[in-house]
Amino acid sequence: MANKISDETIEYVGILAKLELSDEEKEAAKADMEKMLDYIDTLNELDTTGIEPMSHVFPVNNVFREDVVTNGDNHEETLANAPQRKEDSFEVPRTIG
Repeated sequence: MANKISDETIEYVGILAKLELSDEEKEAAKADMEKMLDYIDTLNELDTTGIEPMSHVFPVNNVFREDVVTNGDNHEETLANAPQRKEDSFEVPRTIG
C-alpha cells in the first residue's frame, strides 16, 4: 500500500463531504480508502472467464399494507391546503438567493 491516494485527494473528499478533518482523521481516511482499493484490486485479479454475468433482484412488497393504486385527492382540495399557490400549482417560496 505505497501511497495510492494523495493527501490532496483526501482534502478534496473532505471538502466535498463538508468535513473539517484533523490530521489523524485524514490519515485514518487515507488508510481506509487504500484498504478499499486493495480489496478492489483483489477482486479484479479474480479469473472470471466463462462466468456469466448475473443479477439478483429481491421481490419487494410492503408487509404493512396491500399495494393498491387509487386516485389521489381531488386537485382542488389539495391546493386548498397549500400555504401559497400560483394559478393551478403550489408555489414554493425561494429559500436561497
